[in-house]
Amino acid sequence: MSQHNISGSEVFGPKPGVMLRSVKTSGLRRQRAARTWAAFIAGAVVAVIGGAVAVAAIFGPTAFG
Repeated sequence: MSQHNISGSEVFGPKPGVMLRSVKTSGLRRQRAARTWAAFIAGAVVAVIGGAVAVAAIFGPTAFG
């Protein structure tokens, strides 16, 4: 592993540290999360409907025949 000799750099100077202010969360992040949940729910609905159709296709002819 390489070692860096950075003593005397401006990083260690007497300057004050950087102060970070709090930043509100992005609206895009909330939209992406909402889109992900909507896609998940839509996929679950499609899976349930597909399962119901499969069960009806398997047991339907014997139940009504």
